[in-house]
Amino acid sequence: TLRNFAIIAHIDHGKTTLMDRLLAACGHGSAEDRAMDSHSLEKERGITILAKVTSFTWGGYHLNAVDTPGHADFGGEVERAGRLVDGCVLLVDAAEGPLAQTKYVVGKALARGLRPIVLLNKVDRPAATPERCAAVANSLLDLFVAAGASDEQLDFPLLYASAKQGWASRTLPPGGAAPPGDAGMRPLLETIAAHVPPPATAAMVGEPFAMGVTWIERDPYIGRIATGRVAAGRVRLGDKVRVLSHETGGPVGEAEYKVTRIGKRAGMAKIQLDEAVAGDIVSIAGAGSAAIADTIANPSVTTLLDPGRVDPPTLAMVFGPNDSPLAGRAGKALTGRAIGERLQAEAETSVSLRVGPAADGSGSERYEVQARGELQLGVLIESMRREGAELAVSPPQVLLRRGEGGQVLEPLEEVMVEVADELAGSVIEALSLRKAELSDMTPMPGTGKQRLTFVAPSRGLIGFKSVFVNLTRGEGILNRVFLQYAPHKGPMEGVRKGVMVSVADGRASAYALGELQSRGTFFVTPGADVYGGMIVGEHTREEDLDVNPVKEKKATNVRSVQSDDKVSLGAPRLLSLEDAIGYVAQDELIEVTPAAVRLRKEVLDAGARRTKAKRAQQAQQ
Repeated sequence: TLRNFAIIAHIDHGKTTLMDRLLAACGHGSAEDRAMDSHSLEKERGITILAKVTSFTWGGYHLNAVDTPGHADFGGEVERAGRLVDGCVLLVDAAEGPLAQTKYVVGKALARGLRPIVLLNKVDRPAATPERCAAVANSLLDLFVAAGASDEQLDFPLLYASAKQGWASRTLPPGGAAPPGDAGMRPLLETIAAHVPPPATAAMVGEPFAMGVTWIERDPYIGRIATGRVAAGRVRLGDKVRVLSHETGGPVGEAEYKVTRIGKRAGMAKIQLDEAVAGDIVSIAGAGSAAIADTIANPSVTTLLDPGRVDPPTLAMVFGPNDSPLAGRAGKALTGRAIGERLQAEAETSVSLRVGPAADGSGSERYEVQARGELQLGVLIESMRREGAELAVSPPQVLLRRGEGGQVLEPLEEVMVEVADELAGSVIEALSLRKAELSDMTPMPGTGKQRLTFVAPSRGLIGFKSVFVNLTRGEGILNRVFLQYAPHKGPMEGVRKGVMVSVADGRASAYALGELQSRGTFFVTPGADVYGGMIVGEHTREEDLDVNPVKEKKATNVRSVQSDDKVSLGAPRLLSLEDAIGYVAQDELIEVTPAAVRLRKEVLDAGARRTKAKRAQQAQQ
């Protein structure tokens, strides 16, 4: 009677809302929407960042359900979650159809051998006509075939739903209205019970206990908590266990640990168990220093469970102490060692994050953090910032590889955008400057929009989101997902203009900013603290410009009409953390504090910068 399944989909197609409705249908309703998104950043951004598992009972079945992220940057959570389940519900927006991340999660699910249940969501929207739903179902069938699905996987059940209204149906109701009767989510729950197979490991209850670790949590009272699926045997409170490391392939030392707590989530509550058996998904405390992908097992077990493969990170940033003149004013100016400890703690609980010492030859305590994308790194930086930390972060760099024959390879991404017909040319031009190639162009009948598909290098997409928002006036849709490594496409020119760099310390004055207004756009407001080497705006030309933003108007006792003109300043361009990550150049750093995000030159002194640039130019000659 046990069923383990995951809900997978593209971002914003309704996974967490569907989970709310399933919980409510099984007696675990919550007053707040998207109850599974418990992290503060998840609630603010409206996206799922961490995969989460819960359980509920229905019709004599015990269901373990995993809610997964939809954003490509958190794809590692989806890959790990695939090791926990025996089936999945593929959620697709009935109006939008399969998008970039849909292809990614379908490929991972089919490769894992899962048989998806397809659920067309948001059929209550006017755009979800019967013709559109049929077209989406056909495109999904094509997607399955292209991904190498077996005959069993191609024979998928198709259901229709409006998660927002709380109903599902095996047939498309006319007009997208709720079907007659009060079935609610029963058709979907019945399909899950019938279509998702029971765990094959349930027959291994008599074997010695073994569990693969999928997630790690930290509790200040009981220590490290390992969550995973019991692959064999059973475990009880007080049992002796040993940790087998996936890195070394053998036990972690000679120590044996005692299981101090077994628990799981039922609905929105956490419950404690006396024992767990093969096939169930539980959390265990007391297993020492177990890490993600390790195996917790009976001391007699010597074989490591296969943790599965997680795609490698494609982007890296270097984290170091904040050494600017304003360091320590707004938060804790952490040492390099403290930053390293915090990053290592994050890497222990994150599936796809990697942390190591920076190999930049600077001699300082700086750490390189490798991740899937800008958003994942931005979430980490924002979390540290909210903890009161101050740090300096380098520009994001793509992780290059060497192919056969020493050829340099770089990561490519598939970019899918939806824009109005009249803006398509501008978007194509902007992406072409970033070495993107247009692979498909499909009109969207009745909407006045086009769907454009590009293949672009990851380094060209750094910072493109803000450019895209400006080009489309906030009305475009941009989706991207990792595709493959391919030969390097060469340098990019003209992607960013020069910057205006302060040469003085103090507070920015309205008089100085007014004098410099014709030179570019400012990132600071009058009265803001600035220092020598800090970037205060974007120059109108390609080269950098040294400016004095703290210059005051010269005092005089002579009054004149010209000298008393009112200073009128344009609106400054205030950069958010995500904007700064996409904007910062190679010789610059992001200064992150709880109160502000600033851009600065890596070398603060203007003379030292000129000397360094001159030496670099001579070295090239």
